[in-house]
Amino acid sequence: MPDISDDIAIARFVDRWRRNEGGAERANYVLFLMELCDLLGLDRPNPADATHDRNDYVFERAVTFRDGVDRTGHGRIDLYKRGCFVLEAKQSREPGGAKEVALGATQATLPGFDMAARGRRSAHRGWDVLMRNAREQAEQYARALPESHGWPPFILVVDVGHAIEVFADFSGQGKNYRQFPDRGGYRIFLDDLHQPQVRDRLRDIWRDPHALDPAKRAAAVTRDIAKRLASVNKLLEDRGHRPEPVAHFLMRCLFTMFAEDTGLLAAGCFTRLLDEARAAPDRFAPLLEGLWMEMNRGGFSHVLHCPIRRFNGGLFAAAHVIPLHREEIGELYEAARHVWTEVEPAIFGTLLEQALDPGERRRLGAHYTPRAYVERLVVATVIAPLQREWEAVVLGTVERERTADPAAAIRAVHDFHEKLAGTVVLDPACGTGNFLYVALELMKRLEGDVLEVLADLGGQEALALETASVHPRNFCGIEVNPRAAAIAELVLWLGYLQWQMRNGGAIADPVLETLHTIHVGDAVLAHDPPAADGSLPRPRRPDWPAADYIVGNPPFIGGKDIRGRLGEAYATALWKAHPKVNKSADYVMYWWDRAAERLTEPDTRLKRFGFVTTNSITQEFSRRVIARRMAAAKPVSLVMAIPDHPWTKATRDAAAVRIAMSVAEAGTGEGVALEVRSERGLDTDAPEIVFATREGRVNADLGVGVDVTAAEPLRANAWLCSPGIKLHGAGFVLTETALAAATTHADTLPLPVSNYLKGKALTGIRQRNYAIDLTDHEEAEARRRWPGLYQHLLRSVKAARVAQAARAPTKDALDYVARWWQFGKPRPELRAALTGLARYIGTVETAKHRVFCFIDAGILPDNMITCIASDRPFHLGILSSRISLEWTYANSGLIGVARFEQGHRYTKSNIFDPFPFPDASESGRQAIGMLAEELDETRETVLSEHPDLTLTVLYNLRAAIGRGEALTPAEEDQRRRGRVDIIAELHDRIDAAVADTYGWPVDLPAEEIVARLVALNAERRAEERRGTVRWLRPAYQIARAGLTALPAAAAEGQQIEAALQAIVRKPRFPRDAVGQTAAVFAELRAGKPLDAETIARGFAQGRKIERRVAATLEALARLGHVTREGGGYRLRRAA
Repeated sequence: MPDISDDIAIARFVDRWRRNEGGAERANYVLFLMELCDLLGLDRPNPADATHDRNDYVFERAVTFRDGVDRTGHGRIDLYKRGCFVLEAKQSREPGGAKEVALGATQATLPGFDMAARGRRSAHRGWDVLMRNAREQAEQYARALPESHGWPPFILVVDVGHAIEVFADFSGQGKNYRQFPDRGGYRIFLDDLHQPQVRDRLRDIWRDPHALDPAKRAAAVTRDIAKRLASVNKLLEDRGHRPEPVAHFLMRCLFTMFAEDTGLLAAGCFTRLLDEARAAPDRFAPLLEGLWMEMNRGGFSHVLHCPIRRFNGGLFAAAHVIPLHREEIGELYEAARHVWTEVEPAIFGTLLEQALDPGERRRLGAHYTPRAYVERLVVATVIAPLQREWEAVVLGTVERERTADPAAAIRAVHDFHEKLAGTVVLDPACGTGNFLYVALELMKRLEGDVLEVLADLGGQEALALETASVHPRNFCGIEVNPRAAAIAELVLWLGYLQWQMRNGGAIADPVLETLHTIHVGDAVLAHDPPAADGSLPRPRRPDWPAADYIVGNPPFIGGKDIRGRLGEAYATALWKAHPKVNKSADYVMYWWDRAAERLTEPDTRLKRFGFVTTNSITQEFSRRVIARRMAAAKPVSLVMAIPDHPWTKATRDAAAVRIAMSVAEAGTGEGVALEVRSERGLDTDAPEIVFATREGRVNADLGVGVDVTAAEPLRANAWLCSPGIKLHGAGFVLTETALAAATTHADTLPLPVSNYLKGKALTGIRQRNYAIDLTDHEEAEARRRWPGLYQHLLRSVKAARVAQAARAPTKDALDYVARWWQFGKPRPELRAALTGLARYIGTVETAKHRVFCFIDAGILPDNMITCIASDRPFHLGILSSRISLEWTYANSGLIGVARFEQGHRYTKSNIFDPFPFPDASESGRQAIGMLAEELDETRETVLSEHPDLTLTVLYNLRAAIGRGEALTPAEEDQRRRGRVDIIAELHDRIDAAVADTYGWPVDLPAEEIVARLVALNAERRAEERRGTVRWLRPAYQIARAGLTALPAAAAEGQQIEAALQAIVRKPRFPRDAVGQTAAVFAELRAGKPLDAETIARGFAQGRKIERRVAATLEALARLGHVTREGGGYRLRRAA
């Protein structure tokens, strides 16, 4: 459709609808919007479909939303365009002339609130309430849209014939719709349609709304500037300049560029200085040094020949200028030519740090966090609670107005603004300040809404009372890197000044205040000066500034890497300072635990905290930190959690890092867990992520529903699962050719070598490798009997271990040096468990597809293979079933899209050890075992006949077929040769047989499977406390436990009662009545009827407490909590 948006058409449109203001909304809004579409050259909305499935651009789009706990409501969106906007139309009753009142431009303004820029507004309070209510209604409709539609980026509120108000939220969360593009321009009056940029903005809202996302253009501009600064920095480094003076010099340069583009300096003055200096480089240093000295003190500038403001703030206290060559000045000139008002502070700090750090420069622009990801956590942690409080205030003001108490309404809004202006946000690992900046901008946007309402209520008189505002002083940080801390301060000021300039806010002198809100130091460890031996005396936790909210992204260092990355002395001191955090927890958990402690302290002002963490937070060691805080006497609860989320921008050179997010409050409230359902554009500055949301009690594993963390290890599974050999020296592994070259005629036969299987080889191309295994041999013996192999290890292993110990002299590293000719972790427990077996079960620790298979017992497994010391096909079948797979997913913390696109990790402690194998009949064991044996033989036959095929290929094809994808001819050939359909059928048969053995339907939903397994785990643990263990390998495990010999009649899996006191200390029965009741409840949760004698045997006092247990059972029966069944008691089932 042609664009007819010329002045005549616009004038006719404006005149036609202005004359019809005050008409009937329902009669006019459809015609008004269709004519607006014609005016802008846009397609008109489509006819509505009866089923709503295809109603993606229609009037009166029906939605259903929750209305209370158990009721639903229905509504209709006036105009909806999927992926673009929700539009709510109203038509006020006031005639145009009375409604349009110009606000006095000479009136005093509050910093950040430009009355003149607001244009015309209503002289009637009823109009403002009408528009505010329409906006709230539109947001409710957006919440009610189908989950598959996602959140529209725009909310439009139309007063037919008068104005269009525009609100945007590009984060995809729907929690932070704010005036767009700013407070001065979000309200489009009909006369504004004469402006081409306004018409273009409306077209983009209809056609390509994300093109309006300022983060997109800002990110591109910011990257180019950072690359030019990096180029200058490198040239100066190559000339011998020290990094810190160069960094501060460049930061002064970039702020001067910013100042000339935002009106703080004369427009283009610095760019002209640079342009002139390209022709005469010798003039560059004295001119710029003079300018910076003048900027520091303010007054008349002899360099610019005009008065300039006083900047101060420490940045220009040192005006030292590094003389530059023509090429370097040229790079600064090109950077200055950019529009600095478009720089994105949310990523600028990260890119600047990369530009100034030689070690990080290679990653410049390829490894940073898109703003949308940062905003997701900041909104959940800081903005959401403030927004809820503000919404309550707004509702209250409407009620006070209704009761004719406008003064009380003004006081309520004023009080909230005072509170907002005093809100302090802390990032205790602030880096270059991206989280603090995003928090600042979003709080300024909220402040804009507050001041808008205040002006609506009391006009200039009410605004004149507001003296405080959200300011960089509200944002505190702790950062160990001094340069990053300096950049963080700069980023906050850039963001604040950008906001003030865009919104007509006043900026007082000095432009840059000295605030000292960014503290340089370690946030989790303080200590006295290092001792002579390198240790860190008197380790303790540092104090953190008081704050209302804590948000941040602490360093990503795994628990096992802390000692190696940070040093023995630091790790030891850290553990002493945080005795309640287990030593295997990830480094980020020290921040998490400290924040949780602050959250639950008496009289704390902290209301909520949120952190980005490694996604291994859902695994055992880090998860324990959360679980302990959630179960404490003063607990915390998770109000928002995302267990798996992309973090850094993905490029060809840098894969997307995966993280988790968690937000906590004090108490035991419920929250929401977000599961990633789809991801697009991870290599762009505006990635699109679709979530499924679940509300309820969020567990320590960051999931809602069944709490898999409640499952605990079973003795029945003990001593069977272990990772394979950990070499700590690549020289131990040799190919057949390399082995022949390493041996000599003097090496005694047989050689101490074993077949060695790497993790990648188990699911990938099978390669024959050998490992030199001197586990049972002393150094002198090895040197004497196998001199060739010994010399090979001497050259390839010993030197590397000695060097590693010198870099990080940990206990393990020193032990590896002392036993340098042996594997680092030879796994004696695994070797003992495999003794006497002809084969065992193995699976790759981290894999896309969870595949278990038999491995010959003569093969040494790599550390990346998780081994189960069983040769029984029944166990292979259970582990290969869907029931086992759903348990693995639930306990590995990878859900949603990650199941299919990310590798997940199979761990002994939280997946195998607590997994309750079924109590199968002999016929059930045989049926499952036969299917598992056939599955394993089929795969091995395929791999031996077709060396180009791998388990990964076979299971990729199986997954593709299951999703109904079309295969290429090459894939069809692989499918045929790989017997993929037979493998899939065998898995289906195994799934059915295993489900039957558990006594469950084969098509149970994943959550139900996990819930039943958790319940079965609780039942088995209760049995084990009473002395009944369903051993997987009774002969080995009972002997390993040091118990009495296995009765001759006992069979595998049979209930075997043993004197477990030899290895287990039973809990004591509590003394108080409340504790006794809780203990009896816990025993009854096993699900089977229990009598007093059986329960008493599970406690240390045994039969001495039987009468007390019986009395407790009787009391519970009288109260209706338990029912008698047979000779015992069972918990009453809920209806």
